[in-house]
Amino acid sequence: MESITQRRKSGINLPSTMSETSLRLDAFSSPPSTKRTTTNLASSPMSNRSPRTISNLSSSPSSKSTSCSDRFIPCRSSSRLHTFGLVEKASPAKEGTNDAYSRLLKSELFGSDFDCFSSPAGTKGASSPMSPSKNMLRFKTENSGPNSPFPPSVLGHTDNSLSIEVSTPPKPLRKVPKTPHKVLDAPALQDDFYLNLVDWSSQNVLAVGLGTCVYLWTASNSRVTKLCDLGPTDSVCSVQWTREGSYISIGTSLGQVQVWDGTQCKKVRIFGGHQTRTGVLAWSSRILSSGSRDRNILQHDVRVPSDFVSKFVSHKSEVCGLKWSHDDRELASGGNDNQLLVWNQRSQQPVLKLTEHTAAVKAITWSPHQCGLLASGGGTADRCIRFWNTTNGNQLNHVDTGSQVCNLAWSRNVNEIVSTHGYSQNQIMVWKYPSMSKVATLTGHSLRVLYLAMSPDGQTIVTGAGDETLRFWNVFPSVKTPAAVKDTGLWSLGRTHIR
Repeated sequence: MESITQRRKSGINLPSTMSETSLRLDAFSSPPSTKRTTTNLASSPMSNRSPRTISNLSSSPSSKSTSCSDRFIPCRSSSRLHTFGLVEKASPAKEGTNDAYSRLLKSELFGSDFDCFSSPAGTKGASSPMSPSKNMLRFKTENSGPNSPFPPSVLGHTDNSLSIEVSTPPKPLRKVPKTPHKVLDAPALQDDFYLNLVDWSSQNVLAVGLGTCVYLWTASNSRVTKLCDLGPTDSVCSVQWTREGSYISIGTSLGQVQVWDGTQCKKVRIFGGHQTRTGVLAWSSRILSSGSRDRNILQHDVRVPSDFVSKFVSHKSEVCGLKWSHDDRELASGGNDNQLLVWNQRSQQPVLKLTEHTAAVKAITWSPHQCGLLASGGGTADRCIRFWNTTNGNQLNHVDTGSQVCNLAWSRNVNEIVSTHGYSQNQIMVWKYPSMSKVATLTGHSLRVLYLAMSPDGQTIVTGAGDETLRFWNVFPSVKTPAAVKDTGLWSLGRTHIR
């Protein structure tokens, strides 16, 4: 009780194991001196304050004293300054500096433990003085220690670096609606792999060959117009609009090629020359090319009176794919002989013969983004989409789709490709080029998706199948806003009739 009373009188609450005599204040006079006086903290007047240090904070006066400041100074050795990028890598321009002085300066400024994060002494490129122009507060993630729940491979740590660069997550793929926004009934739409019965003009009019007739469907008002009827002895095998969208060519089962004015529904020209059905057509700026079961490709010019101006003969079976390049310099043709041929107008023989496909080549498309880049798709026994450089004939890439490739179309708005398929899944697939990662897989047709056309704005595709339906899908973004495509509401949902 006596010790408690004494501590209360002194006005200081001390632990029971510590006496007042164990807490001493060392006072120093202004001039340097080797002598010093010891004053009791309780009896020191407030008016005679001088610079002070607490020289003994132990319970025993005989123990070794530890000198420390009377204000808090953080321990730099435990402050993890290396986390903020304070360790500077040596540069060749600073190799001639005084390394010993630099290490001593860092040790005095940041503590002795700071040197453990610098380069070892005596090695090339040792630590150098800190540069004031460094971004000192550039935060870096600290390496995971032995007790970290994450292995270094997860955090991306490397052996020769204390910091890591956190990579941004990959951009998610664009979302594509999984269902068609409109379905048209197309009675008598043939289930024939070698025909091409659907095409969409630049004036937003869809042409469809149904049996012996060709119908025009205007997308802006859903109006259906019957263009022509070939009669009971003939049938429609192919349709193709000119690039301007005013005239349409029709290939028939009798081997004729007819040209019609789509706005006035008037026949303009009839070309002969084929012995049997004309299953594929392709327009350049001035030339109309036609491929037939007779294995020939004819070049028609509406400015001259003759049926054709040239004939390309090289395929050994029916020609089922034709496509002009966007610059009109090359014509690609595919046939039932598994060949993909590339022609130009200066030669009667193909400049390239590409024979890697193992089935009929109907699906052909040229890249609108890169000159000389051609894509082709093979039939049931092949199932592959292949990419070619027509400048040198090299195959750039190929991907096995798992099913028959019926059509290919390259988007003008983005560098993506849409493919339609037959056996066995009857799906529509959107691919990102050149990675060929799948953007979307669309299903809905019950039979092979044999027909494909793209809207003039490049956002919508229409697909046709032997299930006698035409389905409209929003798959590509617009040119100005590469975002997820939404239904425009231009056409109402539901099913209507094409005729």
